[in-house]
Amino acid sequence: MFGRQLDLFAAAGFPVADDTTATPEPRRLAPSTLDDLTLAAAIATARLADCRALCAEAGRRRLTTAIPALEDLCRRFKGFGLEHAVPEQIAALNALTTISTPEAAAAVSRIITDGVVQGPGLRDAVDAAVHLGCRLPPAISAPLLRHNDAQVRVAACRCSRPHPDVMPLLVELLDDLHEPVAVAAGCALGRAGRIEARPMLARLLHDQPTEEVIDAVSAVADEDCIVQLGRIARINPRLSAAAIDALDLIDDPRAQAVIAAVRTG
Repeated sequence: MFGRQLDLFAAAGFPVADDTTATPEPRRLAPSTLDDLTLAAAIATARLADCRALCAEAGRRRLTTAIPALEDLCRRFKGFGLEHAVPEQIAALNALTTISTPEAAAAVSRIITDGVVQGPGLRDAVDAAVHLGCRLPPAISAPLLRHNDAQVRVAACRCSRPHPDVMPLLVELLDDLHEPVAVAAGCALGRAGRIEARPMLARLLHDQPTEEVIDAVSAVADEDCIVQLGRIARINPRLSAAAIDALDLIDDPRAQAVIAAVRTG
């Protein structure tokens, strides 16, 4: 017994195995050496030590055949992550975002709709949905628009469909204490043609124009917005093309006149 340490946490106090007889650490995988089919199959049973590298390699290759395995990897940990994000789920979501195909977007939508990712990891899931252009069903968007995490609310605004059950929530969020949430709500309402968004979007056009704001205002623009879009088109090279595109979408002769003046001036 000398030279061996008792396992004080074992029920019967049996000695632990000698270090010399311990099972060696499995060798790490080299994802870049795997063919596509083997890589996708390896994701399904990956240890945490290999998971991130396998998922990153699938993303780097934009491997659409790995999408089911990445979705299954997320689902394997459903019910976990209430306190801390699950690294395997985050790795899978990052890979789906990088693959960036309609199939990847559909997988992320299912992951969110089925409540697969919870807790802090939900932020990564809805951010992936925004990047992939997902439009979530109203029954899913509504609780996300009320979420206590402001970043989740921002993403939910960008992923919401224009639906009667969602519009009142977006109007309420125009007064959200977190400005990014209010801006995202205003842009979502503008894209849906709701004039409640016009005062905010007009202010943003003047003070903090962005491509998102310019795109959103075209459906609710009045004469002042048209003038401001023309000004942006003339003096802001970074946003000029977006402003001209927005003007072109406005069904108003004044918008076409502004475009002509910009192009000839």
